[in-house]
Amino acid sequence: MLGGQHYKIYYLWRPFLRDPKDDMVLELAVTSNADSIITFNKADFKGADQFGLGLIIPKGLLNQIGELP
Repeated sequence: MLGGQHYKIYYLWRPFLRDPKDDMVLELAVTSNADSIITFNKADFKGADQFGLGLIIPKGLLNQIGELP
């Protein structure tokens, strides 16, 4: 069974991206020390690399974990 962990988000550097809803995803990724954001539209997260985050399309993730031939 998978578990989750709660993180407090402080909104210290918003706005950063064009869409405030994408800012919430970016903030969570930064706060939780994620390696990457999985997204169909990398352009929405332009600048995420400044936070040490990679951007991966879903197919790329499936390739990485060996779920695609």
